[in-house]
Amino acid sequence: MTLIFEPPEIELVDETIPIITLSSETTDYRYGKSPLNRSIEELLNYGIINLDKPPNPTSHEVVSFVKKILEIPRAGHSGTLDPAVTGVLPIALNKATRILDTLLLAGKEYVSIMQVHQDISHDKIKEVMLEYVGEIFQRPPIRASVKRVLRKRKIYELKILEIDDRQVLFKMSCQAGTYVRKFAHDIGQSLGCGAHMKELRRTRTGPFTEETFLSTLHGLYDAFMWYKEEKDEIPLRNIILPMEFAVKHLPKIYVKDNAVDSICHGAPVALPAISKFTSNFKEGDTVAIHSLKNELVALGDAQVDASKLEKMDSGLIVKTKRVLMPTGTYPKQN
Repeated sequence: MTLIFEPPEIELVDETIPIITLSSETTDYRYGKSPLNRSIEELLNYGIINLDKPPNPTSHEVVSFVKKILEIPRAGHSGTLDPAVTGVLPIALNKATRILDTLLLAGKEYVSIMQVHQDISHDKIKEVMLEYVGEIFQRPPIRASVKRVLRKRKIYELKILEIDDRQVLFKMSCQAGTYVRKFAHDIGQSLGCGAHMKELRRTRTGPFTEETFLSTLHGLYDAFMWYKEEKDEIPLRNIILPMEFAVKHLPKIYVKDNAVDSICHGAPVALPAISKFTSNFKEGDTVAIHSLKNELVALGDAQVDASKLEKMDSGLIVKTKRVLMPTGTYPKQN
């Protein structure tokens, strides 16, 4: 089939992670298709949008706006942002909502302005803030939707960008579930003068950043209207990404064509079904199960470490827990 569009340059795989080949397999192009070659209708069913959340509406209201714009019945977001907070809010469409759990656990990055309540030396502020890099304890704030129990979270990186009088501009990379508002409050307690978060913007959720096809609600509306009225797909294709992009950060196992349909029926992945795999998963990790065309077939739990696969002759490798590909996409195994 000749394509009538130029597929956007989307990298669906993290090429920095080594891939180990167990067997050289080819794929039959009569079945399935590359995620980049999906029709708009297919993307509306199995796509995800990297939305730039505006201030004021809730995350739930933003999802409602997206459903109305795209005229679809179902969508979901990957982690609530408070109404005043802006930035990266991945929104999965229709059946792609089944992958949202993988993004809820992905690392986050924020840029924030913290207001210190008294005059404190800049050196002291820097000293105290950098003490919070690493493992910290947090109790979720009163307004949080989770149980208010003390829990551990990790601050992977903290960079102080600027200090102007009592305002501190900083960038923070952290574990999912870290409350930046509570982080600023705790810094204020350590300084002995109090502090609060004045402004906050999320700049990354897993593989989604401000540089990866970020779109506003207005941009999404214009692109969809252009598609409907002018029959031009390009603007919309540069906004709706294949759901495979959302699992770019996950370890991967690539299965042979003759194993795909059984996995679509919930079967586990045994060693003979595997053509290749990434080297970065441990027993218990969530793994993305892909076809040789890079289609996301299912998500599963690794039963062994990746380092053991090359030494094995047989065995169960991944237990399938969530199927994404419809049955019948590939023929049944003879």
